Amino acid sequence: MMQSGIPLCNTCGEQVGLDANGEVFVACHECNFPVCKTCFDLDIKEGRKACLRCSTPYDDENSLADDETKVSGTRSAMAAHLDNSQEIGIHARHVSNVSAVDSELNDEYGNPIWKNRVESWKDKKDKKSKKKKGAPKEEKVAQIPPEQQMTENHSPDAAEPLSTIIPLPPNKITPYRVVIIMRLIILALFFHYRVTNPVDSAYGLWLTSIICEIWFAFSWVLDQFPKWYPVNRTTFTDRLSARYEREGEPSELAAVDFFVSTVDPLKEPPLITANTVLSILAVDYPVDKVSCYVSDDGAAMLTFESLAETSEFARKWVPFCKKFSIEPRAPEFYFSQKIDYLKDKVQPSFVKERRAMKRDYEEFKVRMNALVAKAQKTPEEGWTMQDGTPWPGNNSRDHPGMIQVFLGHSGAYDIEGNELPRLVYVSREKRPGYPHHKKAGAENALVRVSAVLTNAPYILNLDCDHYVNNSQAIREAMCFLMDPQVGREVCFVQFPQRFDGIDRSDRYANRNTVFFDVNMKGLDGIQGPVYVGTGCCFNRQALYGYGPHSMPSLSKASSSSCSWCGCCSCCCPSKKPSKDLSEAYRDTKREELDAAIFNLREIDNYDEYERSMLISQTSFEKTFGLSSVFIESTLMENGGVAESSNPSTLIKEAIHVISCGYEEKTAWGKEIGWIYGSITEDILTGFKMHCRGWRSIYCMPLRPAFKGSAPINLSDRLHQVLRWALGSVEIFLSRHCPLWYGFAGGRLKWLQRLAYINTIVYPFTSLPLVAYCTIPAICLLTGKFIIPTLSNLASALFLGLFMSIIVTSVLELRWSGVSIEDIWRNEQFWVIGGVSAHLFAVFQGFLKMLAGIDTNFTVTSKQAEDADFGELYMIKWTTLLIPPTTLLIVNMVGIVAGFSDALNKGYEAWGPLFGKVFFAFWVILHLYPFLKGLMGRQNRTPTIVVLWSVLLASVFSLVWVKINPFVTKVDSSALTQSCISIDC
Repeated sequence: MMQSGIPLCNTCGEQVGLDANGEVFVACHECNFPVCKTCFDLDIKEGRKACLRCSTPYDDENSLADDETKVSGTRSAMAAHLDNSQEIGIHARHVSNVSAVDSELNDEYGNPIWKNRVESWKDKKDKKSKKKKGAPKEEKVAQIPPEQQMTENHSPDAAEPLSTIIPLPPNKITPYRVVIIMRLIILALFFHYRVTNPVDSAYGLWLTSIICEIWFAFSWVLDQFPKWYPVNRTTFTDRLSARYEREGEPSELAAVDFFVSTVDPLKEPPLITANTVLSILAVDYPVDKVSCYVSDDGAAMLTFESLAETSEFARKWVPFCKKFSIEPRAPEFYFSQKIDYLKDKVQPSFVKERRAMKRDYEEFKVRMNALVAKAQKTPEEGWTMQDGTPWPGNNSRDHPGMIQVFLGHSGAYDIEGNELPRLVYVSREKRPGYPHHKKAGAENALVRVSAVLTNAPYILNLDCDHYVNNSQAIREAMCFLMDPQVGREVCFVQFPQRFDGIDRSDRYANRNTVFFDVNMKGLDGIQGPVYVGTGCCFNRQALYGYGPHSMPSLSKASSSSCSWCGCCSCCCPSKKPSKDLSEAYRDTKREELDAAIFNLREIDNYDEYERSMLISQTSFEKTFGLSSVFIESTLMENGGVAESSNPSTLIKEAIHVISCGYEEKTAWGKEIGWIYGSITEDILTGFKMHCRGWRSIYCMPLRPAFKGSAPINLSDRLHQVLRWALGSVEIFLSRHCPLWYGFAGGRLKWLQRLAYINTIVYPFTSLPLVAYCTIPAICLLTGKFIIPTLSNLASALFLGLFMSIIVTSVLELRWSGVSIEDIWRNEQFWVIGGVSAHLFAVFQGFLKMLAGIDTNFTVTSKQAEDADFGELYMIKWTTLLIPPTTLLIVNMVGIVAGFSDALNKGYEAWGPLFGKVFFAFWVILHLYPFLKGLMGRQNRTPTIVVLWSVLLASVFSLVWVKINPFVTKVDSSALTQSCISIDC
């Protein structure tokens, strides 16, 4: 049996094993880098006698038996194929010729060294597969998650983990799970009662309500069970510094490339983008490890000029931030803080320098405002640069690719003479007739440009309005990505989104607190959170389509067996096996790709001749495109660019990789990079990574890592939700739908799949939700109801169902820390968005995917008069407002009609009325924030007063008409007697 206390080899993924003394084998006693004896012997045989991590020479005692090792004489198919001279150098571009003596490329037996590497790796692969076949029980033990394994090292710093999982206390999570199971049982009994007790007098209403309730229950299951294993995590940034930032030595922290994307500077103010860039340049991280790439997908000269101004101001701002350790490091938000900025500041010069810096920033704002004012009216001949040449991006849909390096490698320094991080402006080429894929295409262009210029192993992408609020955010992410145990499986680290400028009551649930503080914590305990589009730090290798290092091999049985039951395909539809076989084929090709680059670990030790052979052999250009410089960068797991590289040559290559035709006949957007096919490319990209076996991490530092802005206006908020829902519908109608995609290999956990299914089916809840919100009004207008006369058992079931819903929410509050107001706001906007944006998204998605009709909704705005949260009260008419407005009016009319009918029928009609009125009030209460936003300020009259005034006035009017106090009543009995006494 394998022992969970023994670490895994960082090269082959096997356990390190024991030495002759029965202790854990240690190759390097300096840093305790985990390497097994087999890999260690292989390194010694190939002449690498230094540690891969710290470059410390190995001890002689570990290599006493190395002289007796011999090279295997068998040749693999790959090596034989590489021997074919016709395949060498066919696709190699930009690779210099290497003249070397044959003895430098051959070992002592005359075999080429690179062929021996292939042979030894293949032999180890065969032994590993045989071992797995012979010992299935050991395979199960080996699948213990790396984060649960303890590393046994001699160095205290190396032995300590960089992060830890904090499970929820049993007294919080156990009752929560028990109530969920009880709620399931109550739901089953409830539906048994509802189905077996139809309402014959209102059969149509009853059947509609049953269908709606079953869908709501299904939707609840999809949302609830992915929260079964919520976890919290804690990071140790001090241990990270102790391990990778040793005093007197260069920093060994991994480099990070930041991506900032923008399109239209008139809609996305350049000042906001500048603050985001400034906060990135001032992060608490080694400057030579940080690069910021700004994608201008609109090719606007305003964005270019604003970045030039930003780079100049950064020379003053960055040293000021680092000298006084201020937070946040976005000047607009730092100077607008209403806090005591002198707290914890001890330098006497702080006040003076802060005052001077604030004056400099205000001057910077004036210059930026002047640029914006100048850009309001475009000249007829187009924009012209300072040297008199026309701006290449005058036609935003037809322009060449543009790259400008503002800071960094060109030798720019701040006012104190310190080096600054690199700042690069990128605008990819656009030509008519070429698809550009919006944000996803822009992000993929940045992936290629950054790989050519800096090639950091990690990428952190931000929207232009999301600034770095915590300068330690990158270190927080590195505590997971650079951890030797946890980082092997992590494709990205997702941070929660936090927002500025939202009204205190969060009327339209802009903060999404329930999603970010409840749902994402639950997913973190399964396979990790979903990617939400911003505030995410990626492992670059995961974006290239590679699987995790410890990904198990895909057996032939898995491709032919049923992905549902694990047996033959006879129990599945005829189309299902072919889908799994195609996925299995792609997975097998990806595994061969991993084998060809030797687990991406030894490429740094090859010369250019060997690299060119590998590149031509595997035909990487069919996957990554025709750029040998970029292809070579994909083989470097630890990133970096050769020191001998010519900057001007790299810039030319970077221009080449952002050309509009570069992605043609490649895997970009299909298997690698940001995935195309939906306007919510974030969901698709994260889903593909999880299907490959990666896991993600949810990082919630005490100080929010990033903050952004959110639309607080009702119409803008609904259009934002419409865009998200439309993306989900597009994924549902695509081949990447989680209902049928990614079953081969079983790498996506079932609860994780439920979460992804929930992300693509939730817009369809709008159909039963609209019907269910209409039923109360119909019942009040017709006098019918969807529930028969309640018995004691039925009353107990209804009471139990309501109590289970309340108790589930309360227990969720206990372990998540969210407030009851957050849950209520989330519930309200679920109804508001469901009957408006989600409904339109379903119809628009079907029209777009099936008929090719793209529907747009226009928004007309009117200026608000309020200074504080003025946008909250702006009235913007849009088609999305029609369905919820109709539901409000219909239910209000139904309440009035119900009271009128009860007054006419007498006392016995009031009992059934209360159930119907309660149902209608449930709808009105959930739509109340919508009604409040629709009415605006109304001369500062509270909306609740207006609402209750209308309802009470209507009810009392009906009562007044019923009583008729000013009409003389006639005794009906006397009238009858008088009529009878008439003598005819």
